Amino acid sequence: MNQIEGKQKIWAEYQKEIGDDNFFFVRSCIRQSFFPGSEQTFLKIMREYLGKRVIEDYRHTTCTGIGYHSDIVKLPTIETVVARHFSLMAENGCENYVPSCVTSFGIYSEILDTWEHFPDEKERIAQFLKEATGRTLATPKNLAHTSDIIYKFRNEIAAKAKFKLVNKKTGQPLKVVEHIGCHYSKMFAKRSQGGQEFPHVLVGMIEAWGGEVIDYPERRHCCGFGFRQYLVMANRGYSVANSYKKFESMEPYHPDFIVANCPGCAMFMDKWQYTIGSMEGRTFDQEGKGIPVLTYEEMAGLVLGIDPWELGMQMHQIPVETLLDKMGVDYDPDKKFLGFNDEQLPKPPEIVFQRD
Repeated sequence: MNQIEGKQKIWAEYQKEIGDDNFFFVRSCIRQSFFPGSEQTFLKIMREYLGKRVIEDYRHTTCTGIGYHSDIVKLPTIETVVARHFSLMAENGCENYVPSCVTSFGIYSEILDTWEHFPDEKERIAQFLKEATGRTLATPKNLAHTSDIIYKFRNEIAAKAKFKLVNKKTGQPLKVVEHIGCHYSKMFAKRSQGGQEFPHVLVGMIEAWGGEVIDYPERRHCCGFGFRQYLVMANRGYSVANSYKKFESMEPYHPDFIVANCPGCAMFMDKWQYTIGSMEGRTFDQEGKGIPVLTYEEMAGLVLGIDPWELGMQMHQIPVETLLDKMGVDYDPDKKFLGFNDEQLPKPPEIVFQRD
């Protein structure tokens, strides 16, 4: 075996199985309040651009992951809730389970691993499920996060691309900071693409669509969310300090934007920049407006030419227009805050952060 074959063999161990079609999609309980267009964009890409069958069920509920990680919801309770979700998947004739939330992905991974190693616990939860709902326990053939799915079809998306992650004026690749959610790759590494050491799910998208991935010292540092770091008000200074450390570390590399595969990470890195700018007049970009933070669905949507306001990018605290201009994306600034029936919604005041 030569050196190249040896490296390929090692890398193969970091790959995960991802389904091809017939996905049972489950939404995040909170991300629609801050990035409402991202999940709809995922469905649009899957159904309209890739021709895949994606099933939803209105009876799906929260996985209770935030309550579980906050020590409010007990383990047997969340196991039974998840068991019900899996039974809905089976009832819809699906085997490929696809959660939108990285916290949910971590929860499902933890419970499936628990049942694998402790079959008696699986039988106990099956009994709880039957007593509570009359349902029969089923488990997915394949568990993949929605970012895994976009990663799997990244080349098909590239073939349909209207824009690349390239600066239209200079012709140079955009410099992109990718951030991987802790609950995606750090908890159950074998269920992530590239494992804990070489998470590749966002890198693969960026490189397939023409961008350049930026490596920097705090690349794998937590975004600062951490549940107890933020949910307990007294700990929020610790949360923003974590984010500040990341921004300060990436600043010298002049990234054009940040992309994350975790709803909480994307939200916090967007809103903490706004907070730091408001508190200290401090930004981490060269224009004094902040570094745009995208979800991977928004990044894919821009590449495919979907209108940025349809993607919901007007909901960002850090404005995205600098990125749109670099990519050469057409957009109408007058439609940024239009609601249904083209009703003009109240415009937030424009904030200009004064740098030292």
